[in-house]
Order: sequence, then C-alpha cells, then structure tokens
Amino acid sequence: MSYFDAASSAPPHPVARQALLASLDEGWADPARLYREGRRAGMLLDAAREAAAEAVGCRPDELVFTSSGTRAVHTAVSGALSGRRRVGRHLVLSAVEHSSVLHAAAALEAAGGSFTEVPVDRTGAVDASGFGRALRADTALACLQSANHEVGTEQPVAAAAELCAAAGVPLLVDAAQSLGWGPVEGGWSLLTASAHKWGGPAGVGLLAVRKGVRFAPQGPVDERESGRASGFENIPAVVAAAASLRAVRAEAEAEAARLRALVDRIRAEVPRLVPDVEVVGDPERRLPHLVTFSCLYVDGETLLHELDRADFSVSSGSSCTSSTLTPSHVLKAMGVLTEGNVRVSLPTGTAAAEVDRFLEVLPGVVAEVRLRLGAPGAPAPSPAPAASLVVDSLGRRCPVPVIELAKVIGEVPVGATVTVLADDEAARLDIPAWCEMRGQEYVGEEPADRGSAYVVRRLT
Repeated sequence: MSYFDAASSAPPHPVARQALLASLDEGWADPARLYREGRRAGMLLDAAREAAAEAVGCRPDELVFTSSGTRAVHTAVSGALSGRRRVGRHLVLSAVEHSSVLHAAAALEAAGGSFTEVPVDRTGAVDASGFGRALRADTALACLQSANHEVGTEQPVAAAAELCAAAGVPLLVDAAQSLGWGPVEGGWSLLTASAHKWGGPAGVGLLAVRKGVRFAPQGPVDERESGRASGFENIPAVVAAAASLRAVRAEAEAEAARLRALVDRIRAEVPRLVPDVEVVGDPERRLPHLVTFSCLYVDGETLLHELDRADFSVSSGSSCTSSTLTPSHVLKAMGVLTEGNVRVSLPTGTAAAEVDRFLEVLPGVVAEVRLRLGAPGAPAPSPAPAASLVVDSLGRRCPVPVIELAKVIGEVPVGATVTVLADDEAARLDIPAWCEMRGQEYVGEEPADRGSAYVVRRLT
C-alpha cells in the first residue's frame, strides 16, 4: 500500500516512536512537583520545549504545547483578539486558510466582531500588498498560513509581516504544513503547528507568542503552560513531537530535493498521460512533497475508491468526497476545477518506484471512471446544428452537469449557446473551469425556477 496523504497526517517518524517509548518510563510524573520523579519529568518537558523553540525560531519561554494544532489556532486567535480588544474586533485572513482559522473567524463574527477575507489568485497565493490594504485601524489580528494544505502554494509571509508590523497589527502564521521543512521567515508575531503533520504523535500542537504581543488567554486557566494550555502535559507525546521535529529538520534539505523531483515528475506526466486534467497550485513557490490536480468528467469519490483498491491512499477537495456536498473552500477561492480532484502528498522516504506505479495505474483508473459515467470524447459537430440548447441537470451531482454540457456542445453552431440547469454547488465553479480548459466562453449565471442557469457560448 502506498500512502500518499502526508498532508493530512504523516506516518510516525522512527525517532518519534523511540522517544515516546523511552519517555513513558521517565516522563509519567507531575513536572510541577519537586520530588525526584517530578524533577525528571520537568527536565524532559524543558528539553522538549527548548528543542521545539529552536526549530520554530523563538525563545523557549515564548512557546507552549497544546492538545492539537486546531487548539493552538483557536487559543492564538482568541488570546490575541482579547489582548487587543481596545484596538478593535476586526480580523484579516486569507480566503484559503485552514478551517480552524475560518471557524475562529465565524465565532468572532457571531460574537459581534468582523473579518475580511483576502482573495487569492489562481495559484492560491495572496498578493501581499492586497493583504496589507485589508488592514484597518480596528484590526486586532491578521492570519496567514505559511503554505496551503490543499495545493501546497507558499504564501508571502515575510512581506505580509512587514506590512502588518508597519500597521501595528500582529500576524499569526499557521505553519502546520511547512514547519517540518524549515522555519518560517519574517517577523511574525504568533505561530501555530501540529506534530502529526511532520511525523510526531497526534494530540500535540505548538503555540508560539512573541514577547511584546498583547495576549490574554480566554476561558479557565491554570498554572500549566504559562496559563495558555490548561491541563496535565502529555510529556511522552511532547518529547516525541520535539524529537521528531529535530529529526525531520536534519533530513529536510536532502529529502525536500528528492521529493520535489518526484512531484515535478507527477506534475509533468499526469497531464500528458490523462486527458483533460488541470494541475493546480503554484508550480514553483510550493511545498516540495505536494501536488494537486483535477480531472474533468470524474466523480471524485469513485476515483479515490478506485485508487484505494489499487493500493494508493490519496486525498481530495472535491465536493463529491465530502459530507458537506460543497467544494473545497480553497479550490473555490482559487477559481479552479474541483471535480475529480486528487491531492498527492508524499511522506518522507517515498520511493521513486511507488510514483512510477502511480503514474502507470492512474490513466486506466480515470478512464474506467469516465466510461462508467458516460463521459464524452472529443465533441463532434452535428450535421444540422441547433441554434441553442438547454441541458437539464437538476438534482444531479458533479461531474454530471459538466459531462452533459460536453456531450452537447458540438450540437450547436459556433457562436450559439448551451444553457445548463443545475442545483449542485460545484457546477458554479466547474462549468467556468471547463470553458477555460476547452476554449469555450462562459457567458455567466442566470436565475432559474430551480437552481441556476449557466450559459456557455461555443467558440471552437
């Protein structure tokens, strides 16, 4: 089985396993106690904090351990907003932040605050100057991830941090996806990360708050972790997290170069081997181990199941594979194709032979799924083309509306239109994306009795 979903959770690093087992015997006591066992546990906790702080690039007394990366984000946002409540209750974030940041923003709005989402370009990157323009006099906090979790695009954190500093606004960086590859550059104010993203144990998050940042922890607090993460520390897991972070950092330069070459191969070969594919994300400014592509005329859920049957574990941002039935907010913000979306994120140690086999298997799997759905080949013009057509895809989910559009586009003359009736949220994104990929004109969306009417003009 080839596990290609390290962006969700990386396989445990051998050093994490060794450190966890060793510290179970030494780190079980209360580190706040003065007797021998407590002092021993406290020394392990202090050593782990120093190692993690060195990797983050902060002082040990600026870093605390939390119960997860999500908890670190929520603590960071609520603490920074509360600490600067006299400034205002406005939050700035990019449109492609992790859901934990979006949930924190929604909670702020529900409590009477406000937030501004900064849009991204088609590669998934924010414009630093646009991010700076979103800052206001009442902005209490800005949030920008170091690299995107779905498409791998790196964000201009250093430039955004300069603009935030000039405006007197602290910048929170979610470094969950990038910290294992290296420290975050720039003058950030707060930083969060999650150990299971780099091969540490689940249930350990990091929160760093620079000295001088106004911060007021919310909710009940105790003496643990500077009052920012209450409860008894899971010292064995914390030790394993810090040890594995140090280990992956030691390997990062060589492994990043090796995995980048494998990902470059996937980026180049998938569009050559599989027709009608869009590779998304920045081709250069990206994480070394991650690539995402979307396949026209493919049901994402079926595609993932078939790849699993072929012994490949991958992820997807397609609405067809989610419980919400709406496309990934990241792909939506980028304005790219969402149907048949596949995210491949290679864990440390992935062999080139595994990538070779993936490239051998993928074309057949996609072709089989398309055949099963009745997807079209190249559209051929009708002997007696109609002036215009209406396709009724109401009640049908992705990728069926796009498949039906592709089947009939050749039945209208150049300059005529096809109107697709659909009530699936993905159609709003995937029909314009199909037009761009196939050289047709997306005229726009019109109201309909049910759902929406998407109008496409044939150009070729």
